[in-house]
Amino acid sequence: PMTPTYARSGLALALAACVALAAAVPARADEATIRKALTERLPKLPRIDEVSRTPIPGLFEVRMGSDLIYTDATGDHVIQGAIIETRTRTDLTQARVDKLTAVDFSTLPLKDAILIKQGSGTRKMVVFGDPNCGYCKRIERDLQTLKDVSIYTFLYPILGPDSTVKSRDIWCAKDAGKAWRAWMVDGVAPAKAAADCDTAAIERNLKLGQKHRVTGTPAVVFEDGTRSPGALPAAQIETRLQAAAKKG
Repeated sequence: PMTPTYARSGLALALAACVALAAAVPARADEATIRKALTERLPKLPRIDEVSRTPIPGLFEVRMGSDLIYTDATGDHVIQGAIIETRTRTDLTQARVDKLTAVDFSTLPLKDAILIKQGSGTRKMVVFGDPNCGYCKRIERDLQTLKDVSIYTFLYPILGPDSTVKSRDIWCAKDAGKAWRAWMVDGVAPAKAAADCDTAAIERNLKLGQKHRVTGTPAVVFEDGTRSPGALPAAQIETRLQAAAKKG
């Protein structure tokens, strides 16, 4: 016969299994309900990639690529905004987006980028830039002030046909780094590219940016995989470089 101790243990395990099963079934049901409700009621909503629970009871995260919205278990209400954890004042939404948009730096095809090495070049960062982007010109001036950094610039002409022409001319220059800086900082236009210059890298850059959802320039990627859109001031870039170095 089973002793009382083992009987209680067996009952406890059985009850735990039932509770876990009961919790899992509603989760699946909620996801199906949410997907159906939002898809039918919001036909212009992008394709839903994932539905998951948040730390807030009854609130679910709906992920579409790297875009997030929140909803209740029935999909009757949608919330746009950030979830802030008040104990630590952590922006949980931003933390989630950062994780979703992180880039594995080691997989980036740096051979397709323009390299400008400053000082020892021990620290690394990537910039997606368009030659006609005013904010790209602003960040380029700040980048000049950084020390011991290798800056890899992926030419990313998305602002129009002239951006493509200038990107070709810069890529095909004898010293692409100097041509890029001369144009972005001093406004000196690059010489016209030779007709036989291989500019396939620029096409690959466009596909690379699309893969990582780079929708604007400049877009900065640090060695720890974190990224930032827009023209960060030099001091903020330095802080991010130091943080990335510590993680490495």
